Amino acid sequence: MPQKNRTVKGALGGVLGLVGLSAVAGLLVTASVTPVLAMTGIAGSQALTIFEDLPENLQVDAPMQQSTIYATGLDGAPVALASFYEQKRIPVAYDQIAPVMYDAILSSEDKNFYTHGGINLGATVKAAVGNLARTTDRGASTITQQYVKNVQVQECEQNVDPAADDYSTQIEQCFLDAAVAKGSEGIERKLQEMRYALKIEKDYSKNEILLGYLNIANFGGTIYGIEAAANRYFSTSAANLSLAQAATIAGMVQEPNRFRIDRPGGIWTDDDGVAHNGDADGYQDTKDRRDYVLDRMLADKKITQAAHDEAVATPVTPVLSEPQQGCAAAGDNAYFCQYVKAVIENDEAFGATEEERRINLRRGGMEIYTSLDLRVQQTAIDAVKAQVPQAMPGILVGGTGVSVEAATGRVLAMAQNTVFNETTEANLAAGETSQVFAADKAHGGSTYGFETGSTYKLFTLLSWLESGHSVNQVLDGRLKTFSPFTQCGDRITNTSKINNFGNSGGSVGNVRQFTAQSLNTGFLAMAQQLDLCDINKVAKKLGVHYGNGDDITVGGTNANTAANDPFPTVLGSKSVAPLQMAGAYATVANNGIYCEPRVIDRVVAEDGSEMTPPAQKCSQQLTPEVAATAAYALRGVMEGNGTGRRANPNDGTQLIGKTGTAEKEHTMLVESSTRVTTAVWVGNIDGRMPLNNFSANGVRLGDIRYGLAREIQRAADEVYPAEAFPRPDDRLSRQILADVPDVVGMTVDAATQALEAKNFQVAVGPAVDGPAGDVVVAQDPSGQAPTGGTITISPSNGQGATVPDITGQSKTEAGRALLAAGFSSVSFDGSCNPNGAKVASTDPAANTATNKSASITVTCQ
Repeated sequence: MPQKNRTVKGALGGVLGLVGLSAVAGLLVTASVTPVLAMTGIAGSQALTIFEDLPENLQVDAPMQQSTIYATGLDGAPVALASFYEQKRIPVAYDQIAPVMYDAILSSEDKNFYTHGGINLGATVKAAVGNLARTTDRGASTITQQYVKNVQVQECEQNVDPAADDYSTQIEQCFLDAAVAKGSEGIERKLQEMRYALKIEKDYSKNEILLGYLNIANFGGTIYGIEAAANRYFSTSAANLSLAQAATIAGMVQEPNRFRIDRPGGIWTDDDGVAHNGDADGYQDTKDRRDYVLDRMLADKKITQAAHDEAVATPVTPVLSEPQQGCAAAGDNAYFCQYVKAVIENDEAFGATEEERRINLRRGGMEIYTSLDLRVQQTAIDAVKAQVPQAMPGILVGGTGVSVEAATGRVLAMAQNTVFNETTEANLAAGETSQVFAADKAHGGSTYGFETGSTYKLFTLLSWLESGHSVNQVLDGRLKTFSPFTQCGDRITNTSKINNFGNSGGSVGNVRQFTAQSLNTGFLAMAQQLDLCDINKVAKKLGVHYGNGDDITVGGTNANTAANDPFPTVLGSKSVAPLQMAGAYATVANNGIYCEPRVIDRVVAEDGSEMTPPAQKCSQQLTPEVAATAAYALRGVMEGNGTGRRANPNDGTQLIGKTGTAEKEHTMLVESSTRVTTAVWVGNIDGRMPLNNFSANGVRLGDIRYGLAREIQRAADEVYPAEAFPRPDDRLSRQILADVPDVVGMTVDAATQALEAKNFQVAVGPAVDGPAGDVVVAQDPSGQAPTGGTITISPSNGQGATVPDITGQSKTEAGRALLAAGFSSVSFDGSCNPNGAKVASTDPAANTATNKSASITVTCQ
């Protein structure tokens, strides 16, 4: 079979190859029209003029092709997730089609394809006579002419708006307009088709034309191209078609919707109500057409008699493969697919208008390579499906897990407990929805997002560090009514008291301790030294917003929350998409660099060229010092007795994290290595029922987040091994010194209150010698000590006394004073014997507390 591009001479062939194109046109027009000139009233010269005035070049653009979304597979290679199309078409190369398919189509449609110049003159004359006589609308088209017609149909279809109400009618009209009409209109259309065919034969090789035809032809419904037809009707590839299968498909091209074999109930019904061309009659119409193709192949000596007879005896047996398109075809990956689809339909990288972007997705033949990594995603899917029920009576339960590569913002995993269903019949109570729980509204998620709980405390911690405070600073986090606060520079008063988890009374402690234990009262103490608006500004610059895209406000998300209520900002009653929270924690893990979420890595256009993917920014939003010190504090959540310890896979990877519970109806947990951040949410979708009233697989719904996050992060750690977090900044982790009150002489209770008021811990040591009564006679340390440090106070045991100051007294006066103070053992050295000697010092020294039985030595001068 010829492979090279054919010249005009080669295209026309034989005698015709030696004359010019106009002369050929004259011969063609004369041959086609002369027999019927009397019927048309058109002179030969006039017909020739019509022919020469017709356009010569047919723009053979790429046909509508499906766009396909890819992920990284379990073996690290790309794997298709879903396709979008108006016409199901999978273009293949010449050697990807079985030779028997070429034989079948040529024998049935154009046996002289490789010898004619693109036009069958004899058949054209017969068709012209029939057209003019209005006895037939047959086209007598060669495969080249049929290819021309299909290209014209395709061009027409590409101009139809898929959103138009009469879309189907317009598509049908494209077929009708390309068909050979009866009468003189048909003659002119045939002439145009012939002229295009001559040019096609000049510009393309025979094999290219044949391949183009098989890739563009319709095979019923939305099935276009030989590969899609083989997939649909026989669940095989074009390369593996059998003789009977190839003949069946070849027989469809004349009337695709009549001979298709994917309607078991039949294609048409006769006057008696009997269905035809379905299971009931063995697809008789299609079989008759198939057998005709087999007969032609036998006549052309393409097959043997035995092969012919065996194929004719074979019943038409469809092995249907349902063509799935859209995100529903992505199965458990559908919610990630939905996110990607939202990006494509909203980003100008895919078209200037929303309509253009939708059309490009379904017609543009793009290959869209995404960030989804099935090595992490499959574990996320398995964990969500195993731990979060799809549906439960009495509660609209929802759960999702999403993982993000910290250094790039690439979304590696996104799994959800529900079944994807974007039809109007989706039943949320049965666990069916198209809503993406991990995303905001712009990307297919909830209008409001889901409440974050204490995971939002991250922003109070970051604002604290940005203000120059230390994570080792000690504050009074004991239960009380905290007031006032500062909101955008204004003082606001709070009259409400809020409890800690488990009704804990709180404690005096440092910021690291508050973070590890998620102590509400500790964070309120921190917030009193900050501006509430600054806390929300930190959230904003790390990509956090309400589900509908609005900026976070101080008062919360609904009219029932007072505008000056500090609790939602400090403690986290904010409705935010889990993906946004993952991005914020990923910023801490990425040395303060925030990367916008990214789901598309690269896009390859239909012609193989690289398209520019959606723009995505990474920018330094926290100083490395703040990020490192925040990580230092957040490590405590995942270690020791931290609230997130149950979510730690303990695989040797250092992790940061934070837990969150909101009104007992939403739970969230975010954890991160230096490479991958995972956020999970398990909650009541409509927020009306406490989670812990329900259990699944023996686990309360409120506790599922731990095991869910643990399994997803374990998979991420395995695929993306991480380094340890950097050490905290010295200044932001410094010990803060404070003056220690002098409590010697106070009662034990008074001393304790005085020290605790300055946020010191108090330890009462063993009683020491001192005067009678409840009195502190010693403290350690004194002067200055680290805030929150422990001050040891020593009460009196009643057996001691204070050595009075007897300096300057006579020997007699000094003896009386010491005796009055309780000291009975007094000795004067020789310096006190001379008359007039005065006391110079004592041992122990004046004002020293000592046991009353101690000997006091007096020295004079």
